[in-house]
Amino acid sequence: MSEELELVKLDTESLMKKAITHLETELIKIRAGKANPNMLDGIVADYYGSPTPLAQIANISVLDARTISVQPWEKKMLQPIERAIIASNIGINPQNDGNYIRLFLPPLTEERRRELVKRCNGEGETGKVSIRNIRRDAIEQIKKLQKDGLSEDAAKDAEADIQEKTNRYITLIEKHLEAKEKEIMVV
Repeated sequence: MSEELELVKLDTESLMKKAITHLETELIKIRAGKANPNMLDGIVADYYGSPTPLAQIANISVLDARTISVQPWEKKMLQPIERAIIASNIGINPQNDGNYIRLFLPPLTEERRRELVKRCNGEGETGKVSIRNIRRDAIEQIKKLQKDGLSEDAAKDAEADIQEKTNRYITLIEKHLEAKEKEIMVV
């Protein structure tokens, strides 16, 4: 019975770590006025009929604080990559010069910064909800184990442990959001 309880705890911890990793990935995609090649991570272009991530068909580099350069390994991939960037709706128009695609990040206005902070907070709230759902599922599993013969004290201790992990991960989400908000609001 205690092995099953430990398995529930480990599984909960693993799922909460995945939720944090997902949040970090989503926050990286939200641009903060600085060029970052990770902004293009979710974009896929049509490469000979199959959707392929940009990083697998082009060299993506940062030229300066506000410019990203995308150099396809095959020249005929310029158009599909450009279309994929436009379709991704990241808010940047690609500039194609025949060899490279350059993305110039415009300076952020105060209003746009506030919108980005709201978007970050939305992602953070989604992360918190997923952490709480993981907690709920873990506590349900503990209650099932209790019905199957787990002692009440062990169940209460496990629930307290799950709650402590939940609090720790929610605090971690808030720290990530605070850091991202500082990054966005810096002019």
